[in-house]
Amino acid sequence: MATFTLQEEEKISEEALLDSVQRRTFDYFWNGAEPMSGMARERLNVDGNYPLNDRHIITSGGSGFGIMAIIAGIERNYVTRAEGFARMEKIVSFLERADKFHGAFPHWWDGETGKIKPFGPKDDGGDLVETAFLVQGLLAAHQYYVNGNKEERELAARMDKLWRNVDWNWYRNKENVLFWHWSPEHQWDMNFRVRGFNECLIMYILAAASPTHGVPAKVYHEGWAENGAIVKPHTAENLPMNLRYQTGSIGPLFWAHYSFLGLDPNGLKDQYANYFDEMKNYTLANRAYCIRNPKNYKGYGENCWGLTASYSVKGYAAHAPNEKEDHGVISPTAALSSIVYTPEESMDVMKYLYQKKNKTWGEYGFYDAFSETENWYPQQYLAIDQGPVAVMIENYRSQLLWKLFMQHPDVRKGLRKLGFSSPHLDKKK
Repeated sequence: MATFTLQEEEKISEEALLDSVQRRTFDYFWNGAEPMSGMARERLNVDGNYPLNDRHIITSGGSGFGIMAIIAGIERNYVTRAEGFARMEKIVSFLERADKFHGAFPHWWDGETGKIKPFGPKDDGGDLVETAFLVQGLLAAHQYYVNGNKEERELAARMDKLWRNVDWNWYRNKENVLFWHWSPEHQWDMNFRVRGFNECLIMYILAAASPTHGVPAKVYHEGWAENGAIVKPHTAENLPMNLRYQTGSIGPLFWAHYSFLGLDPNGLKDQYANYFDEMKNYTLANRAYCIRNPKNYKGYGENCWGLTASYSVKGYAAHAPNEKEDHGVISPTAALSSIVYTPEESMDVMKYLYQKKNKTWGEYGFYDAFSETENWYPQQYLAIDQGPVAVMIENYRSQLLWKLFMQHPDVRKGLRKLGFSSPHLDKKK
């Protein structure tokens, strides 16, 4: 297969390019963090189009991704272990005092006060999906510190307490399914039962894994998998798929990323799917759609592909490989975070974007999204898009975050409880 080659004036080794992208993206969560909490800002706009009242809005899920990026940064010597520990201690201290709802975290907080910042009119309580993304990071960090020095072991114990306090069972609302939201004021009014397949697999695994508020396996099989209806063999861009996706044939690429930042898809199987094979084909189908380019957008091709949720020309959109949800916007996180599934194809995109870095590249790595058709290149970042880039590059380079998360004894128990198999479950440690 042909691969994209940088022009002579842009020559850089693949390893150096990977490290440059990872380092700058790490900086989003390090230098760009909200100072009082140490958590990830929801967004950072560096083009002047930045609402001042947003500067202290922090995101729970994006911060979970950031925790994992910081662990990788410590190992890459971007910061010292002592500096990394101090940041983690600040984050944990914030989480201990911040608003929680039956142990679950909201989507947004005010980073200065720890008070919830409503994500929507009725979204002013616990967000179990974002909680799962944050807990995924905390469990990886727990494993990083649990066998360290006295202070590190104490921090790991505090992380463990945050994990054990999440009442996953409460969010069943007495049904065999998990609900996305609960609010002290609006209760279950949002009424969002989470069913597969989308980005939420990790939530069900953690709910089953909890040693204090765990849910029975039937919640996964009846709720998420809908008694087997999640299986729907079909093709997408002539590639075989085994799962039924909530938006149709396949959906946006973040569905292949968020659950698998800690959860290692390699060799991961249950009765519904072989997850590495499924996510690889899911990624290749997204790429194939962009190459086919049925709406004839400028710039789409073998070196420029990737549709996922991101900024869009008009606001924000969950871009996906179908003509209704394809708006001519490429999101660098889509292909770059897929590097664990499609290393050569993702590297081609990375090289192409780097060659165009005068338009696509800034202080914190590649900007969130762009459209060649609209000549639209905003200098803006989103935490939930930056995080998977840094984490998946590290997993591609060393499998570090996968190894840490999959070592956690509660995670291993949860996977076995739900009938998963994985090479990690065959190991004694």
